[in-house]
Amino acid sequence: MALTSEITKKTIIDLVEANARLDGRTIDQFRNAKITTGIVPNAQGSALIELGLTKILAGVKLVVGTPYPDKQDEGVLATGAEMAPIASSDFEKGPPSAASVEFARVVDRVIRESGIIDTKALCITPKEKVWMLYLDLYTLDMDGNLIDAGVLAGMAALLTAKMPTYDAETQTAGYENLTAPVPVNGKAIGVTHAKIGTKLIVDPTVDEEAIMSCRFTVGINDKDEVCAIQKGGVAGFTDTEIIWMIEDSIRHAKELRKVLP
Repeated sequence: MALTSEITKKTIIDLVEANARLDGRTIDQFRNAKITTGIVPNAQGSALIELGLTKILAGVKLVVGTPYPDKQDEGVLATGAEMAPIASSDFEKGPPSAASVEFARVVDRVIRESGIIDTKALCITPKEKVWMLYLDLYTLDMDGNLIDAGVLAGMAALLTAKMPTYDAETQTAGYENLTAPVPVNGKAIGVTHAKIGTKLIVDPTVDEEAIMSCRFTVGINDKDEVCAIQKGGVAGFTDTEIIWMIEDSIRHAKELRKVLP
């Protein structure tokens, strides 16, 4: 967790109470998002998201594997995340931190529970072989709200990813001349609010996250339905606040979908 000076903390709180923020936004305003696809030639799909100063690289890789016992005719989505020290002095080398694990799991949940990936179309031979779809997220620069940025990067990589071929005779995958798209039918979006004092803000920066009492992430599918929810922090929200955040998340999701390819 980033350390914030008492002066900066007081400034942030005073600004938020006045419906303003250090970076010039209002409390209900998202930072500008920029997406660049095709960043990693060796990946089946890749994208770089720049959400303000936060930067995340997403890569998609498909390999042949065995299905889960309870879903023997479906492919598998697996999401991993790396929060490298290059992105922030708060990140350390070594095994994945609790924050890194949560980051990957929430991004995975938003995309998985939205139902936009046709996992049955990733089946090669029922009970025997399926495509394992690996989505890897690399944090390059940290300025808050990794979850929403990670969902955008992951979605952009998935939407532009191409399927390898599979030779049943030799039982090998081919990664040249990729043409068929990965079976993705929609655009899942994650929207995160944070509570600072008595106010709720959207898309928090790293300084705002350092002093927030709690946060609330909502996953939204193409039908503007809630498909995932994740709460963080020790404080709580009222019923009224939760309803408002869900409605506000749906509003922001409509705009964020326009950024995706």
